[in-house]
Amino acid sequence: SVSSIVPESCLLIVVGLLVGGLIKGVGEKPPILKSDIFFLFLLPPIILDAGYFLPLRPFTENLGTILIFAVVGTLWNAFFLGGLMYAVCQLSGPGLNHIGLLANLLFGSIISAVDPVAVLAVFEEIHINELLHILVFGESLLNDAVTVVLYHLFEEFASFEQVTILNIIFGFLSFLVVSMGGVLVGVIYGVIAAFTSRFTSRIRVIEPLFVFLYSYMAYLSAELFHLSGIMALIAAGVVMRPYVEANISHKSHTTIKYFLKMWSSVSETLIFIFLGVSTVAGHHYWNWTFVISTLFFCLIARVLGVLVLTWFINKFRIVKLTPKDQFIIAYGGLRGAIAFSLGYLLDYKHFGMRDMFLTAIITVIFFTVFVQGMTIRPLVDLLAVKKKQETKRSINEEIHTQFLDHLLTGIEDICGHYGHHHWKDKLNRFNEKYVKKCLIAGERSKEPQLIAFYHKMEMKQAIELVESGGIGKIPSAVSTVSMQNINPQTLPLERVLPALSKDKEEEIRKILRTNLQKTRQRLRSYNRHTLVADPYEEAWNQMLLRRQKARQLEQKMNNYLTVPVHKVDSPTMSRARIGSDPLAYEPKEDSENLPIITIDPASPQSPESVDLMSEEPKGCSGLPPSPEEDEEGLVMRVKEPSSPGTDDVFTPGTSDSPSNQRMLRCLSDPGPRPEPEEGEPFIPKGQ
Repeated sequence: SVSSIVPESCLLIVVGLLVGGLIKGVGEKPPILKSDIFFLFLLPPIILDAGYFLPLRPFTENLGTILIFAVVGTLWNAFFLGGLMYAVCQLSGPGLNHIGLLANLLFGSIISAVDPVAVLAVFEEIHINELLHILVFGESLLNDAVTVVLYHLFEEFASFEQVTILNIIFGFLSFLVVSMGGVLVGVIYGVIAAFTSRFTSRIRVIEPLFVFLYSYMAYLSAELFHLSGIMALIAAGVVMRPYVEANISHKSHTTIKYFLKMWSSVSETLIFIFLGVSTVAGHHYWNWTFVISTLFFCLIARVLGVLVLTWFINKFRIVKLTPKDQFIIAYGGLRGAIAFSLGYLLDYKHFGMRDMFLTAIITVIFFTVFVQGMTIRPLVDLLAVKKKQETKRSINEEIHTQFLDHLLTGIEDICGHYGHHHWKDKLNRFNEKYVKKCLIAGERSKEPQLIAFYHKMEMKQAIELVESGGIGKIPSAVSTVSMQNINPQTLPLERVLPALSKDKEEEIRKILRTNLQKTRQRLRSYNRHTLVADPYEEAWNQMLLRRQKARQLEQKMNNYLTVPVHKVDSPTMSRARIGSDPLAYEPKEDSENLPIITIDPASPQSPESVDLMSEEPKGCSGLPPSPEEDEEGLVMRVKEPSSPGTDDVFTPGTSDSPSNQRMLRCLSDPGPRPEPEEGEPFIPKGQ
């Protein structure tokens, strides 16, 4: 119940204080955490565990932000704190004015770095989301290079009689040597460890030994040349892990995992206990002004650094850091045993105020671990900060992740922007083509990433099923691949390809590879200002506009000017209707052979259904009638109504002239005609 409120690191420090007080109470001298023991035996297991199991994807995606916080933020904290403490020492009186600028800058560089041990101990208990965890933890890992450089730089400057500009320039250039040198040492030992694991198939027992041995050798080699041992360990763990896990057995993998966790947990426990014991056993010199100023300026420098750097970083980030995230990053800047050990390494000859520095460092450590470490969990709950979701990776997630990686790489290639995904794709291609063939033994070097992940998931599922005692439910709960992993069988020597020869497959691969590579190399950077205009684009636009206007005008005219057409009767029915009242028709004026038929509008047999449209084209088309049409054609003429009660529909008027009837009939069925040009009237003049 106590550990749910108080972090484990705080409880361990309290245990150390009690043990140190008990030892001192019986008259014995309590042991002190010596820097050699801390840096050579207690710190490497914690850093190796963090580097070997580092979540590589979120770390690389946020590498720029982490580097800005680790390098620029640590430099800001060191110089801001050192400068203000120098001003405090000069203004406070005779007790502190003898402390020079270099001593204050050295003290600022020691106390400014975020401690990875304290961050791991606190952040793993509150289960903060992955982004914030990797930002704070990544900063605590990578700021080691800055701390080492500044520490050795100011320590060397303290022994100089005069510091020149050239010394300062060389000092800042040494930062690149320390950081990149540590990474290079770690990469070399990581590659050697991966290459060695390729030949351990007959001696599985010593496989975990090579991982620990080469990692520790990387750390010692870096520290031997005053390089960053922490960055060497991280680089070695990140480089060796994918190749070592592909070569070693599952039992060796389990051994490495649990031994690293146990080793780092023991080291972390000993560090915090010895920190409490050393607090009781050490020599202290308390100065209220110096200690309170140090604590206050540490908090101010951290908050200002995070706010300013986040404002700059958010200009380039897609996922912005919110004010809540900034508060957690600033509040999570914990100090720990690294600062205490570096302070313990100071020489009394050059730094006579070493005891006062250690007292201020222990005060800052206790404040950050106890106050900030105990209150960060309720603050996370109060601010409703997103927490880490414990979800198992699935094949679906892996497929979509790889798909998005390829998609973003293609988008960057099309745009001509060689960004993060482009270089990541280049590195993966180089790894698949060369590195995996040299460092991974057997057929697993040619195995695709998705297939390897699938086998890993199946193995994990099968082992969990066996450990839970559900072996009887295997047919319904686990696939046959899991059973093959539990009871491995000999695989066929050659892979059978259905109806596809090796030459044909290689030819297809070559065609695809050549075309895709040509496509990638052919593309140039996209710029809307340098695009060549299409000469036919304007003409096509004008043509499309004309066609659209013509269609709209035609639809409007059809809606308003179309005359409904009567139902057409057969010729037999038409003759029958006309023959029922032959006196109603009159012959044509210009025809002597045709009979004259007069239509009586009042007759019940009035041929209302006779289609006048079928008879009119002879007069509307303007062509002379053919002999067949002259023999069969009839001209219908309306007779004057005999009585006033007749229908007015057939009454001739001014609008019943032949030209008006011809116009109406032509409008009802205009027939095929060319598309009207833009600006041309729908009805030609003169009709």
